[in-house]
Amino acid sequence: MLSVPTAAFADSTGPMYLAANDLPTVVNNLRTWIMGILAAVATLFLVLAGVYWATAGGDPSQVDNAKSALKNALIGYGLAVLAPVLLSIIQGIVGTP
Repeated sequence: MLSVPTAAFADSTGPMYLAANDLPTVVNNLRTWIMGILAAVATLFLVLAGVYWATAGGDPSQVDNAKSALKNALIGYGLAVLAPVLLSIIQGIVGTP
C-alpha cells in the first residue's frame, strides 16, 4: 500500500502568531550576533596585522600593510562596542520598549 501525503490544517480557532519572537527579542538577538561577528572579524585583522608585522623584515610596504590591518582591527573592535548603542537608537526610532 502506498502512503499518500495529505495537507495538514492548522487550528484556526486560536490566536495565530506570524513570528516566533517579539521585536525586542529579535533586536537583542541581532545585537548579540553583530557584536560576535564584528569581534571575530576584528580579531582576524589583529592576527593578520601581527603576522604582517612579524614577517615584514624591515620592508616599509609590509609594515604599512600591518599598520592598515591594525587600524582595521581597532575600527572593528570599536564598532563591536558601539553595536549595542546603535541598535538601541534604531530600537528607539522603531518605537519598541
